Parts: sequence; C-alpha cells; structure tokens
Amino acid sequence: MKVLITIVCSLLVNLAFGMFIGTSLGTLVGNESAHIDSLDKMYKPSYKKIIIPSICIGYGILSLTNPGIKEINSSTRFEIGEHNPSHIKVDNYTQFIPGALVYGLNAIDIKGKHGFRDRSIILATSLLISTAIVTPTKHLVNEKRPDGSNSLSFPSDHTATAFATAHFMFREYRGHNLWLSLLGYPFALFTGTYRTFNDKHWVGDVIAGAGIGILSTELAYWSFPKISKLFGNKQNNKMIYIPYYQPNQLGCNCILKF
Repeated sequence: MKVLITIVCSLLVNLAFGMFIGTSLGTLVGNESAHIDSLDKMYKPSYKKIIIPSICIGYGILSLTNPGIKEINSSTRFEIGEHNPSHIKVDNYTQFIPGALVYGLNAIDIKGKHGFRDRSIILATSLLISTAIVTPTKHLVNEKRPDGSNSLSFPSDHTATAFATAHFMFREYRGHNLWLSLLGYPFALFTGTYRTFNDKHWVGDVIAGAGIGILSTELAYWSFPKISKLFGNKQNNKMIYIPYYQPNQLGCNCILKF
C-alpha cells in the first residue's frame, strides 16, 4: 500500500509542477501578449511534454517483464488485500469527471482556452487516440487481471481515459488559474488507485494507462490545427458526439450546447 501511495503521489507532484514549467510568468499574471504567445505555442510539439508520459509508459512495460517491478505489483496487491477495501464501481464514472468539469466551468462563464467546438474536437481526438492505443495493446499483451476475470489487464483503459480528461482540463486552464487546472488530477488518481483496489489492475497497468492518457491529450493538441480544418469554418455547433470504447462497453457521449 505504501508503495502505491508513493508512486501516485510522485506522479501528481511531477504532473502539477513539472509540466507547468512551460507556462510563462506573463501568462500567470494575465499579460495579454504572453497569453497570445502561449496560444500559438500550445499546438507545437515539444519533447519536454512527453517526458513524464514516456516514463510512465516505460515503467508499465518494464512491469511486464522485470522481476523487481513485477514483485512491486504482487506485493502491492497483497497489501491491498490485507486491508480488504470495498469494491465499488464509482471509478467507472470518475474517469469522465475532469472533462465534464471543463464544460461545466465554461457554462458558468469560467472560460478555458477554447470555445465549445474546438475543445470538443480536442477532447474527442484525445479519447480516440487513447482508445486506438489501449485496445489493441490489451489484446497483444494479453496480461491476466489480478482477479483472473480475463486477460485484458495491460494497460488500464479507465486510467488512460481519466488522465486524458484530467490533462485536457490542465491544458485548458493552466494559463488562467493554476489550481483550477490541476483539479482534474485527483479524480484521475482516484480512478487509477481504485482500479487496483477493485483488483482489476496491477500497479504497472495503471501507471502505463496514466502515461497513455497524458500522451493522447498532448497529441490531440498538437494535431488540432490540421484536424480542425477537416470540419471547415467554425460554426455554432449545438451538439457534439464523442464515441468511446472499453472492454464490454461501446457507447457515445453526447454534449449539448445551450
């Protein structure tokens, strides 16, 4: 249990402060020219922004083969089992809360970087990229879940979605309010942690999922200028459909603009 807490807390600290370094002081104090400059730069790929997700994904991959890391997986599961936590399914819903918060905040006039249409395109792209990475990987790796229910454990899809939406919130609000931009990460950490508490994933699955989610959102922002052109000129779209897929679940989220 101590190992799991240490890992997730370290991840939160790195996400909160490591990825915030790229935000200029001028943006933080509301300097208009710095804000415009940050908008221009936010679509440009940067290797610095993929360091943390790469480390997470790399750790997850090592957890499949490295004896020492595999032992962390097993010992963490054993410690969790000793405490016998209740198995709840709230993590099925907390993975979507950060994304929903972005739309809710915009609805009450706490604006992020993008309008309704553009942010919906970015979020949909992020979730589609995440699904395109996670789903085939699960079938290729074929890792058995801790509870033995199936062999689709690696990586954690719930965690990937949770961190994709949390990082989406971070990207939308980091230039306006630091603490508000970080609000989605506790929900993502809760989702990932409870995937292990519910005996559905090993620690390595969860950490890899977090990396995939963050990477997917970064790729979504970098590709946004080109993808946006496919939708033509900006319109006052009233409805956006965001498809999603998880094992045994296929659906579509519908976002209405009032």
